[in-house]
Amino acid sequence: MKRIGSLLGRPYSSNALIVMVAVYVALFANTALFRNAFALYNGSPEELLFAASLLPFIGAIFVVILSALCHRAAAKPVLITFLLLSALIAFFMNRYGVVIDDDMLVNVLETDSREARDLLNLPLVLYVLILGVVPSLFIYRVTMKRPGPKAALTSRLQLVSASLAVVVGLFFTFSGHYTSMFREHKEVWYRVNPIHAVYSAGRLVNDSVTFASLPHLIVGANAKIPETDVHRELVVMVVGETARADHFSLNGYERGTNPRLQQEDVINFPDFWSCGTSTAQSVPCIFSHYPRAEFDQERASAADNALDVLKRAGVSILWRDNNSSSKHVADRVEYQAYLTNKTNPVCDVECRDEGMLVGLQDYIDSHPKGDILIVLHQMGNHGPAYHKRYPPGFEQFTPACETNDLGACSTDEIVNAYDNAILYTDFFLSKVIELLKPNETCSRRRCFT
Repeated sequence: MKRIGSLLGRPYSSNALIVMVAVYVALFANTALFRNAFALYNGSPEELLFAASLLPFIGAIFVVILSALCHRAAAKPVLITFLLLSALIAFFMNRYGVVIDDDMLVNVLETDSREARDLLNLPLVLYVLILGVVPSLFIYRVTMKRPGPKAALTSRLQLVSASLAVVVGLFFTFSGHYTSMFREHKEVWYRVNPIHAVYSAGRLVNDSVTFASLPHLIVGANAKIPETDVHRELVVMVVGETARADHFSLNGYERGTNPRLQQEDVINFPDFWSCGTSTAQSVPCIFSHYPRAEFDQERASAADNALDVLKRAGVSILWRDNNSSSKHVADRVEYQAYLTNKTNPVCDVECRDEGMLVGLQDYIDSHPKGDILIVLHQMGNHGPAYHKRYPPGFEQFTPACETNDLGACSTDEIVNAYDNAILYTDFFLSKVIELLKPNETCSRRRCFT
């Protein structure tokens, strides 16, 4: 305790605090980067030395960046923010193997309270507390030296010069490896924490400002249903969530995860690709007129989507959502949220996808003429709390992971919980098909998922 008291009671220069924080974050909050680097470069002694050089390399870069931001009263807030942000990002990179890029940041910004609760667990709290809060308290409590402007500027320039010398020296020492990594292994640099996340946030803001000024693009202005098309169509489109094709028995998965669908006369298309790993990216892409390779979220938001075109053509459209939202796809059509028991009559630990079917026949009956498109946005297999995604009666594969802290479960337990959720989706889709069958007034009835 005396030693801690002496550390807190000693005055520190802002340069000293900058170096401490830079080294601390480089060493303890960038383990995902080092794991990735050592996995790529673990052959010769030179490769190992290069991988090890990443620690002083990014540490020196951190010093340069923090030196530019930490001026007098701003020093402590900047350093504390740097620590807390690094700790939070490190948890998700280490625990879930994710990279915090602009797509992931969009997903974070559009996360609702229910999704956020599913991500909260004890390991996250402890991780941020130990890695971020404790050193932040140290920075907050210590006394900072206040040198004169000239002395402060001189020492800061010396620190930046020394740091740049480290960066340049290491780069030229391992120039071949650094050049190769910059060109061929960008995934390593995506894990520089928190610099890449901050860079992605800046790019996201820039793109948002750029595309916000774009005029709204009208697509299919002349779209209409031909007068010769006398057949009414009733289409139910189910937008799923994180349901992997290789866990569907329809695609050859060894477990019986689709017992009900296998009894139906369904057509299964196994060769499909998602636009991304986030709802915020994938859902708008599904309904966009842009090809998958050309899809850009900001550009798509400034244009009509498929629902807009169909509505203009005279199709009655209803979107029911048991997920986070339509991600602005259904902004201009009838939208109903089924996230709470105020609208969803089938709720236990959470509101179930099958609740979206209640009263749906009444909607169909209230539209006796014209084509109908109904979109049902599932909660599906939304992670990481897979155990919440199905009622108890669907726990066929056991033992199942019963927590949102996937690190506390074995791979088999996680897969069991995931497959149980697929089993419930199978049940839900069979109920959709049952709903369509008696609607004989519509000569064409289809369910897409």
